[in-house]
Amino acid sequence: MSRLPLDGPPREHATSTPERHKEHIDVHLILLRHGDEGPEVLLSRRAGQVYAAGLWHLPSGHLDGPHEDVVAVLIREAREETGVVIDPADVRAAVTVHHRSPYGGARVGFFFEVRRWQGTPRVMEPKVCDAMDWYRLDALPAPMVAYCRAGLDTYRAGGRLAVHFHQAGDPIAYDAGADRLRVVTGVGDTGAGLPAAPVREFAERAVGRITDWSEASSAREGSRVWRARGAKGGVWFVKVHQNERFHAREVRACVRVVTDLARTLRRRLRGGVGSAPRVIVGSEETRLVVLRGNSAAAGRSSPS
Repeated sequence: MSRLPLDGPPREHATSTPERHKEHIDVHLILLRHGDEGPEVLLSRRAGQVYAAGLWHLPSGHLDGPHEDVVAVLIREAREETGVVIDPADVRAAVTVHHRSPYGGARVGFFFEVRRWQGTPRVMEPKVCDAMDWYRLDALPAPMVAYCRAGLDTYRAGGRLAVHFHQAGDPIAYDAGADRLRVVTGVGDTGAGLPAAPVREFAERAVGRITDWSEASSAREGSRVWRARGAKGGVWFVKVHQNERFHAREVRACVRVVTDLARTLRRRLRGGVGSAPRVIVGSEETRLVVLRGNSAAAGRSSPS
């Protein structure tokens, strides 16, 4: 291991040392809103004399120098490209992608999620952007920059780190037949790790912002379960059932448990009704259920 400082003024003998490899750093804004059919992300279409002209992409940019950190850059680029004003406290780290272009150049991209901002997004730089619109996360437009699509696909899958290395001759635009995305499993992850973005979106719409997810699935079940801790201290269990039949049966069982608990609370509390544990059920299509963590129903399933 070298004992030379990583920073500081160059030393005389360093002139004979080969220059270390450097890679560019850029930032990408996942500006998210609630749509009628699910979460939507803001995309812009590149235009003019720029790389990937005609392709859809997230609002993005790169560091101008060591005086900027990645959050400051994101806020600056968001205002320059879309006109929105973002508070640093509303910036959430989402995904990091190590990317290599078809021409061999590599870079590291930091993707950030933002759900609160001021202003209405609009095209601010018409010479390099000719369109801007909202798209569902599960219905992204084409053609789209493959690098950007890799970040969004990783985000939707609940990943935090991905490698996206093009091969020579690959198209710049996303092509399912030449998809080079590889999501890297994180420490403590089992399977896909975090729940997919639509699951997280549904849960947060039901109970508010969630700051911590942990896997709680049983090895003998086909369903997936996560323990979710809210920003204000609440705990919930979020479950995606293995099939429609199991979902319907377990929802009925949860409702029975909650009804029985409510009756017990009413009998035991003096002169008051009490509050029964709350059950929030998703649509049959999603097979999602959210259970309050302090309920008797949260940690158990109906017999399969």
